[in-house]
Amino acid sequence: LREVKAFVTQDIPLYHNLVMKHIPGADPELVLLNHYYEELDRIALSEMTRSEINELLEKLGFYKKAQPEDEVPEEFRFSPAKDSPFHDEPSSDATEKASSEAKHTDL
Repeated sequence: LREVKAFVTQDIPLYHNLVMKHIPGADPELVLLNHYYEELDRIALSEMTRSEINELLEKLGFYKKAQPEDEVPEEFRFSPAKDSPFHDEPSSDATEKASSEAKHTDL
């Protein structure tokens, strides 16, 4: 697990919205959560190289800083989430009105 250890010690501090939780005796896994901390997926890391883990995180949309102290650009603030709950959503009244109007097309 030398590659995973190198990733944990050298690369994790560069990633935005990536947190390492050490669980003694557990195999290393990447656990993907949504904004509500519900588990979306688990990816085993034991057999992966450091570069493979970095490539995976890039594909998943994680933002990697050049230095740990660097600022995260605004457009990556909620990354890798694609469905931020902070976007404007139509109110339930507007949704109900639109659906009731769609039902009465003969009026």
